[in-house]
Amino acid sequence: MLLAMKEARLHDEAADADAVEALLPKARAGDESAFEAIYRATVGAVYGVCLRMTADRAIAEECTQRTYVRAWRRLADFRGDAALATWLHRIAVNEVLGLGRRERRRLRGRQSDQVESIALVERSDPGRVLDLERAIGALPERARQVFVLYGIYGYGHEDTAAMLGIAVGTSKAHYHRARALLRVALGQSDE
Repeated sequence: MLLAMKEARLHDEAADADAVEALLPKARAGDESAFEAIYRATVGAVYGVCLRMTADRAIAEECTQRTYVRAWRRLADFRGDAALATWLHRIAVNEVLGLGRRERRRLRGRQSDQVESIALVERSDPGRVLDLERAIGALPERARQVFVLYGIYGYGHEDTAAMLGIAVGTSKAHYHRARALLRVALGQSDE
């Protein structure tokens, strides 16, 4: 049953990705409705990466908005070497990293909410999901960023390091530190 649900979800995601890619030529030609459809299809994923990297809703909303403004302005520069969703994620990561510490503190003081849950833990235990989100949000900034990109979104250490402007070995070290801190925060042993 669970396998069938996962396969159906993957099929739907592939169909959605194909539909988004089909809108790209129209959006590149300046069709605002095509870009709006791309936005609607991808904004959840972009917001998710921003939220998980910042652990703050207000900052994530700001970074998401900046991501789409930049994407609209730079759509002609999109070469198509990667999927559009990957390109948008890269812009989002750059927006998060580009938002200075002072700006993040200012926005955090304005509104500080709990982080939304992710599907790393079974949905049948919402308390566990919330505990995981809180633990991820409490990680040191760079460890959280590496954990989100590598551990949640599945980017390789090479891509993660390039996005964050760090060495591959540093990415690996931050990832392992994040995992160790999460194990402690969630009360799990080193297995």
